[in-house]
Amino acid sequence: MTNTDSAPLKRSHSTPLRLGIAGLGTVGVGVIRLLRAHAELITQRTGRSLEVVAVSARNRQRDRGEDLSAFRWHEDPIALASDPEVDVVVELIGGANNPARKLVTTALENGKAVVTANKALIALHGDHLARLSAEHNAPLYYEAAVAGVVPAVKVVREALAGDQLTQLGGIMNGTCNFILSEMEETGRAFGDVLKEAQEKGFAEADPSTDVDGWDTAHKLAILTGIAFQPIDFESLEVRGIRGVTSPDIAYTKELGYRIKLLGVAHRTHDGGVDASVQPCLVPLNSGLAQVGGAFNALTTVGTFSGAVTLSGQGAGEGPTATAVMADLIDLGRGHHLPLWGQKPPEKAALCVPSETVEGAYYLRLPLADNVTEESINALLDEHKVPLKQASLRKTDDGSLHFVSVTHPILAGTLHDALYALGRHKSLSAAPLALKIEDMP
Repeated sequence: MTNTDSAPLKRSHSTPLRLGIAGLGTVGVGVIRLLRAHAELITQRTGRSLEVVAVSARNRQRDRGEDLSAFRWHEDPIALASDPEVDVVVELIGGANNPARKLVTTALENGKAVVTANKALIALHGDHLARLSAEHNAPLYYEAAVAGVVPAVKVVREALAGDQLTQLGGIMNGTCNFILSEMEETGRAFGDVLKEAQEKGFAEADPSTDVDGWDTAHKLAILTGIAFQPIDFESLEVRGIRGVTSPDIAYTKELGYRIKLLGVAHRTHDGGVDASVQPCLVPLNSGLAQVGGAFNALTTVGTFSGAVTLSGQGAGEGPTATAVMADLIDLGRGHHLPLWGQKPPEKAALCVPSETVEGAYYLRLPLADNVTEESINALLDEHKVPLKQASLRKTDDGSLHFVSVTHPILAGTLHDALYALGRHKSLSAAPLALKIEDMP
C-alpha cells in the first residue's frame, strides 16, 4: 500500500518541506550549508521553508564543520525512507548498489519524494526506478547527477520538451577536460597531469571512473533516456583518455582540432539511438573546443530550437549542492515530473552497434622498423580506408608515426583495417583512432 500522507505534494505549503539527508560528504554538508546561508531567499522563492530534520552517515563522530546536533541521527540510512517526519529523502551516498539503491527504492515504495546526485544509480537502474516512481506517485529528481550546476536535465526534460532533439553531447567530466587541457598547455604526459589533478582534488585516488569514461557514460545514458529513449547501459560504447598522448594533442592541433572526451548521442533515421563515449576531435573554432579546465558543456540540437549550448562547473561542493537545492525547490513548489519526462517504456533500447556507424577519423600508426609510408598507404587502400591527408612524424624518442585524417568510413571497416595492419606486423605498438565529431 502506498503511503502518500507525508508526500510533499500532499502537504500544505504553509508547513515546512522536511528533508532527510543520507550521506554527509562534501555535497551533503554543502546542501546543509547552502540552506543555512540562503534560508530566507529559498523560502521566498519556494513559497514554503525547507527544513533538514534527519541525517545519516557512516561516521557520526567526524567533524564536518557544521553543527548537526539539531538533526535526528539514523545509523541505518534506510531508516530515513520510513521516518514519518521526513517528506523528501536526499540520497547523497553514491553508487549503483546498496545501500543507495535500497534507500531510494524503499523511499519511493513508501510514497516519499527523492532527490539524488547519484548518476550511476539512475543510469543503471533508471527504468525500474521510473516505474516505482510512477506506481507510488513519488517524484524522483536528479539534476545534480549529470553536470553539477549546469541545468542539463531541466533543459532537456522541460525547456526543450516541445522540440524533437536530433543530437546531444558534450564534455561531461571535468577531470578529463582538465587533464587534456593541461596536456595541451604544458606538453606533459597523461600520467604527470593525472597526478597533478589528484593533488588539486580534480581526480580521485582511483581515477578509473573518470579517465576510463564511465562517469561520462552514466551522464550520457541519463540524458539520452530523456531526449530519445532509455538505453541498455551495457550496449553503450565507452572509451577513456588513457591512450591519448601529448604528440596526439600537438598533431591534432596542427590539423585544426582539439581532443575532448565527449559523450554523444544521435537519433538515427530509423528511430534508433547511436550513442558513445570516447575521446574525439572537435574543430578549434567550435564551442566545445573553447571549454577548458574542469568545466563541463552540453550542446543539444533540435529541429526547431537549433543548437543550444550550456557550460559551467560540473562538480564540487557549491555547484552540486546548488543543483540539489534546485530540485528541492521544485518539489517545494509542488512540481512532479516523470523520471524520463514521459511514461517509462516497457524495455530499454539497445544502442546501434558502433561498427555500423560512419565517421571521419584521426589515425596515429606507430610504424615498425623498415615500414615505409608507401607500404602503409597501400595496405590502407587495400582495406578501403579513404585518406584525406597523411604525413610521417618522428617523436622525441626517434619512433616514426604515420599520422592521417580519413574521409567518412564505417567504424567496422576501419577496425578491420587496423587489425590487418597488426597482423602484417607493420606497427610497433597499438594504433590510435579518434573520431572527428563536428558538433555545432
